Amino acid sequence: MLLHIIARGKIGRSPEAELVDRYAKRISWGWKVTELPDRGGTVPPPSQTPFRTVALDERGRQLTSSEFAAILGRWRDDGVREARFLIGAADGHDDPLRESADLLIAFGKATWPHMMARAMLAEQLWRATSILAGHPYHREG
Repeated sequence: MLLHIIARGKIGRSPEAELVDRYAKRISWGWKVTELPDRGGTVPPPSQTPFRTVALDERGRQLTSSEFAAILGRWRDDGVREARFLIGAADGHDDPLRESADLLIAFGKATWPHMMARAMLAEQLWRATSILAGHPYHREG
């Protein structure tokens, strides 16, 4: 399954970009990042179907890493070919996008800069794929 991060804003050369790259190199699944301008631009159509859309949103579910992995594993096993992860700009997502998403997730109740959210998402995607590959996870058992 292709893991596709679609994020508002250019990450450029930054500590957050280094973190994203570090985790991207560890992920064994297909991986893609699409950057959109802070305002304007359109979310590209899915490159593969069926697909699922996940929006990072402060009103989303707060999942454990194991719960997140289980969702990705279920989608993979159900034949989903692309999981799209949308990260908004400073003002987040509009109501229509939130309503059309298959899943809303939040990284806690705190507000995170969207560039940091990208790095945190990359880490969670690596962790989820590691859990699904059977690597020991220190928080379980």
